Amino acid sequence: MRMTADPEVTRVLGLAQRIARQAGAIQREHFETGVSVATKSSSIDLVTEVDHACERAMVAAIERERPGDGILAEEGHGREVAGCEWRWVIDPLDGTTNYAHGYPCFCVSVGVLRNGRREVGVVYEPLRDDLYHAVRGAGAFRGSRRLAVSGTEDIGAALVATGFAYDVHRSGENAACFARMLEVAQGIRRDGSAALDLCYVAAGRFDAYWEFKLRPWDVAAGILIVEEAGGRVTAPDGGPPPSDPASIVASNGLLHEQVRDRLREP
Repeated sequence: MRMTADPEVTRVLGLAQRIARQAGAIQREHFETGVSVATKSSSIDLVTEVDHACERAMVAAIERERPGDGILAEEGHGREVAGCEWRWVIDPLDGTTNYAHGYPCFCVSVGVLRNGRREVGVVYEPLRDDLYHAVRGAGAFRGSRRLAVSGTEDIGAALVATGFAYDVHRSGENAACFARMLEVAQGIRRDGSAALDLCYVAAGRFDAYWEFKLRPWDVAAGILIVEEAGGRVTAPDGGPPPSDPASIVASNGLLHEQVRDRLREP
């Protein structure tokens, strides 16, 4: 665990890491075992019994150790606390469709806001046992290794990533952007986990990433991890990312305007 000067932040970081690992252990135990699957907002918006099991365990741990904190959790097990200093934003299983199909790309995401500002971010990739974490002003790490974004300056040499919203069957918004980016980037990946895509930008694996119609739990941890690794995250118009729904562009900073230019072309 990366230590910080503020003991309260250190305690929050430690708890975030513990509950992420706890949820990851549940995911490993049930991976490729035929878990039950249901749908939510559309036929491609899936939820499994593992999502719920992970979220219940995470929320219970936060409530036990920090009963005054607010919790926003994707599957609805959290609770809001008016006027709280700390608010946890949890995605217990980011990449549920991947998980349901046995595709090994999914994670746990825990973002923690302090007085409305991103303060702590933890993303855990259980099959790789990779723990990404960041604290505002203290850098971003994978385990004990400090993260830094890539130095790629030309979009023609860039590996970029994106994702598609759950209304993709009705909206072609990102399909046009994908086609334009395909014409100029060295490669595009679509792996189905926004939190991991952001961590991979922070680690220099991806040079840039964009996606539309994300929710707070998709990005609360990953945005901070990118920023603390030296990258840049904005809305597509260049302003700060909106809170909900969030359409974002994340990059190493050097490619940011080139990516934005391709997204906004008619």
